[in-house]
Amino acid sequence: MAELRSAQEAVERTERELRQASFAVLSSDRAVRATVGPQGELTGVEFLEDKYRSMSPQELAASVLEAASAARLKMNRHVMKAMAPFTEPSSEVPELKGFELDWERIFGPGVLEKDDEDTARTDGAVPGWRDALGEDGED
Repeated sequence: MAELRSAQEAVERTERELRQASFAVLSSDRAVRATVGPQGELTGVEFLEDKYRSMSPQELAASVLEAASAARLKMNRHVMKAMAPFTEPSSEVPELKGFELDWERIFGPGVLEKDDEDTARTDGAVPGWRDALGEDGED
């Protein structure tokens, strides 16, 4: 019973933390920052450094969508990591088998793809947008 209570408390703590979570992502052209809330809903859009003034409507829309999608993906992956301990069986109590989740069905196939931020570039490649702008990636 103590193990079950401990698991329930851990789930409640995780739920509280997830309800407070948000992620903001900058578009690759650095024109837009989009923020999403705990359910992946768009909660903010910032247009940075007046770059939007020289962009076509299609370019601006693409930047907004790119940043919003990337922020939503970060949130989805955060939820997966936070919930991972509850999907595994308990080593101490065999009755607590954990549960199986189809993350791909819940969040879409992109959530299972390798995260570029979690993997270091070993080939020294520069992202295409930086190459096109003549930037070397240094701030």
